[in-house]
Amino acid sequence: MRDKVLFTGTQLRDMFETALLWLEKSASDIDNLNVFPVPDGDCGTNMTLTMKSALIEAQRATNTSAGAISQAMARGSLLGARGNSGVILCQLFGGIAKGLHNKDSFDGQDFAAALSEGTNLAYKALIDPVEGTILTVARNATEAAQQIATQSSDLVPILEAAVDAARTSVANTPMLLPVLRDAGVVDAGGQGLYIILDGILRHLKGEKILDDYPQVITSSMSQIDRMPPSFSDQKESFGYCTEFVVRGANLDLETIRKELGGTGDCLLVVGDEEIVHIHVHTLDPGSVLRYATSQGTLHEIKIQNMDDQYRQFSQKTSDSVSPDDIATVAVVSGKGLTEVFYEIGATAVVYGGPTMNPSTQELLRVVESLAHYKVIILPNDKNIIPAATQVSTLVNKEIEVVSTETIPQGIAALLAINHEANLKANVASMAEAASQVITIAITQAIKSTKIGEFDIGVGQFMALSDSDLTAVGDIASQVILKALAIQDTQANEVLSIYYGNGTGSNDAEEMARIVKEQYPHLQIDVIYGGQPHYDYIVSLE
Repeated sequence: MRDKVLFTGTQLRDMFETALLWLEKSASDIDNLNVFPVPDGDCGTNMTLTMKSALIEAQRATNTSAGAISQAMARGSLLGARGNSGVILCQLFGGIAKGLHNKDSFDGQDFAAALSEGTNLAYKALIDPVEGTILTVARNATEAAQQIATQSSDLVPILEAAVDAARTSVANTPMLLPVLRDAGVVDAGGQGLYIILDGILRHLKGEKILDDYPQVITSSMSQIDRMPPSFSDQKESFGYCTEFVVRGANLDLETIRKELGGTGDCLLVVGDEEIVHIHVHTLDPGSVLRYATSQGTLHEIKIQNMDDQYRQFSQKTSDSVSPDDIATVAVVSGKGLTEVFYEIGATAVVYGGPTMNPSTQELLRVVESLAHYKVIILPNDKNIIPAATQVSTLVNKEIEVVSTETIPQGIAALLAINHEANLKANVASMAEAASQVITIAITQAIKSTKIGEFDIGVGQFMALSDSDLTAVGDIASQVILKALAIQDTQANEVLSIYYGNGTGSNDAEEMARIVKEQYPHLQIDVIYGGQPHYDYIVSLE
């Protein structure tokens, strides 16, 4: 009998990081399956953003025990959960944290038990659980995992059983949920969970995922035609997807669920006595927010008009895109920056950046998923430009690359697009806009080194001005001021500070105050970027 194989917290985090990469590859496919509870086409995106939030928190954890890492992922997913599927996913993370509580390491039996805890929490989070959704897939996968766990503590066969059961369960979802059967699709959230479990299994087996893509599961029903529901078939209004986090003391989940029970559909109230994540589809988000403010302070507020989302999704999945319409695909890392790019008009975002370069195949897959024939790619990193330029050779579409090397250049380029102009004219104007931007990125040295005239110590801040090292110091604000001092700031009007890599909003606001004292003529904007690696990305225009 071979020795029991144990896994550390760091290995747990690595498993889910691979699962996230696998999920990202399938996000657009999952979005296109999304018809329940609202056909708004964002399920894959929401699950991806929820997992990213979980793993960002795990990366910050100083204690690397299995219990501590799982707790960090649970907390991160709770704070960053998006949509129905994201909130249910955060409950699965919460159950895993509960199952691995106080454990330095774990085996397959521990993991199967933790999955069971997560499934139980997910069911309890909903007043009226609906079968044929991610809940059913979670339950079926968990039951299969537990059955193997009675015979073995080896995580690989346990995950193999869970993945096989999840695949079968996803294919069967249209048999349980009429709206899926009518639309001719499987459940999007269930598909997402299958991809996550499959990603973990691939990590355990050491399989490469760079040049492969997740399986898109189809219905197990023998005859089913995809027939997207028409808007006229839906209720008069979907209302508003209302989501936020409440921070307080002695918060009572059951009381909150009871008080909000009549405010709308798809109510999810999850968390603990200090932090509660609330999600509801309601016609009156104001009443929900008013009640919530009586319980504590509100954070991460997101209110989206689901009628608009549905119309946009319907348009995206139809043939209504004009031959002259231009799509934009941007490579971005960071929750806040992702939202910025979508808000200013990006058609699609591919997760990536320094040390996380997406492959040509990943970019190609997103480009192919778009209905548009004309596409502009914004790499936003010089190392991604070669992969982006290869896309045009692999697809029968007009592809142009605006060679943006930084996030601020990408934002400037996207803001310069003119949908009344042709593709070539837009490429020229976007490239010109990008060239006018100065980017200063602030990061911390992970080891002592010498670069040019600079002797750099561990933990010191470094300023990279358009990729050139221009300043080093112990205090971030001083380093930014040094980097700005060598620029002709009198020719600029706006300075934007995107903060991330664990930097808090208070620190960012203080940074803005210090810079404003030295450069009073500049308009200074502080924006949450959430980017890894860089404490600040500064844009000077």
